[in-house]
Amino acid sequence: MPTEQQVNDWVEAYVRAWRSNAPEDIAALFSAGAEYHEWPYETDWIGRQEIVKGWRSREAWQQGGWDFEWSVLMINGDTAAIKGTGVYKELGTFANLWTVTFDDQGSCAMFRMWNNQV
Repeated sequence: MPTEQQVNDWVEAYVRAWRSNAPEDIAALFSAGAEYHEWPYETDWIGRQEIVKGWRSREAWQQGGWDFEWSVLMINGDTAAIKGTGVYKELGTFANLWTVTFDDQGSCAMFRMWNNQV
């Protein structure tokens, strides 16, 4: 079971990767077999390399910068629920709910995000 500190460390790495947009920072978030799912595309599962590729495509609209706050809602077994609010200067404010499943080494094995513009 991950600790709240481990979850916070992972989210800080997520924020760092989102801000840097560097492939190595993005790839470091996920285990080799990690899968990603973003609601409402429940059957749209992609692997680690596709995650990196998808994040890299944000570059064009990311330039204005952003701010983000989060809180850990619960940790249940190997899964953590995380609530966050992101403010993107170009696009407005987003409310996010993430669920992150960790592998035995504490790396992200599955990542789901529900993203709603406020």
